Amino acid sequence: MLYNAYELQRTMLSGAAAWASVGAELLANPALPMGYFGFGPVMASALDVFAHAAAPRGKPAFDIEDVTTGGQTWPVTESIVLHRPFGNLLRFDHPGLPKDAPKLLIVAPMSGHFATLLRGTVARMVESCEVYITDWADAKMVPAAAGHFDLDDYIDYLIGFLEHIGPGTHMLAVCQPSVPAFAAAAIMGKQEHPCRPATLTMMGGPVDTREAPTSVNDVAMDQPLSWFENNVIATVPLAYPGAGRRVYPGFLQLAGFMAMNLGSHMMSHYGMFKHLVEGDGEGAASTKAFYDEYRSVCDMTADYYLQTIEHVFQKHSLPKGEFVHRGERIDPSAIRDTALLAVEGERDDISGIGQTRAALTLATHLSESRKKYLLAENVGHYGIFNGSKWRTRIAPVLEDWIHQHSRKPLKVVA
Repeated sequence: MLYNAYELQRTMLSGAAAWASVGAELLANPALPMGYFGFGPVMASALDVFAHAAAPRGKPAFDIEDVTTGGQTWPVTESIVLHRPFGNLLRFDHPGLPKDAPKLLIVAPMSGHFATLLRGTVARMVESCEVYITDWADAKMVPAAAGHFDLDDYIDYLIGFLEHIGPGTHMLAVCQPSVPAFAAAAIMGKQEHPCRPATLTMMGGPVDTREAPTSVNDVAMDQPLSWFENNVIATVPLAYPGAGRRVYPGFLQLAGFMAMNLGSHMMSHYGMFKHLVEGDGEGAASTKAFYDEYRSVCDMTADYYLQTIEHVFQKHSLPKGEFVHRGERIDPSAIRDTALLAVEGERDDISGIGQTRAALTLATHLSESRKKYLLAENVGHYGIFNGSKWRTRIAPVLEDWIHQHSRKPLKVVA
């Protein structure tokens, strides 16, 4: 019922957005006198903002066409190297990379947004690395015949991706996947798997949400798991390939994030309105580009979402030593030669300070020389992996860490 009501509202808003866009173009048309005086420019700008806010959005493209490194610009190639029902493995490279360039697997969060949210992360790291990224599927687009997908499957996907890329691969987990990525490294470490990651970098990840809880953590703790199952899980309508699948809809996740910072979002749209009135197309375009990405959301399978709420935010299973994969307890001390880098933002309002750093403490059998912590000053959650501070202050640290530990993984002697 919830999903059907949303679809009805989306259909109505889509029509309204189309008419608003037409009205904005007419009022701003230089061939018409109202575009030059009176309330013409103001009305055109208001309609443009509404049209942009209400327009339907699909999956964005990465659109990384080239990269400049060493004073030369190279064309970037994007390709699907492994197809799986719930997520493909993409590769980005360019002719300027040396043959021995490090291989980096970026694990995108499965948290309501597409992997393209990490476009800036990929664009920066492809300068020096052969980059792979998990391109998670929109659950409503995955046919029910493909089966279910939960935390165990997520971890299995990561292990399978690392096996496909090969030994010596580095792994970067952004936000939510820090927990399953850490689990995958521990499982592979215990097995002395030849494809265990050479390094694992976790950025703004909820490894131990008991440290500096944020409003996101509070929401997950305020209600029992049954409440989430009964109130935010919906069934995909017949119009989609995944009809009948139980999901946590992306539109609910987006509504929650927007509500957290409603004032700032309203000011951003007001700022876009002023840019349009003043004829500052460049300033308005940057805001539009951000919200085009931010509002492009996808669904998560109910199993995966509920298990994440339960084990990451409510039971704290990993830091308590109670996290289980396929019936076997995950042992963090099995990470013995995968170098760990924990990155946190000083102004992160989603993952508090100390939540990611906890991973370094859990790896009790890893030498201190293979552990590193970076607190990015004056950086919020999204600034950790996107924007100028990421490019100039955080990415160089990651590149140096990868360079330090790019040798062949040591064989662990029991």
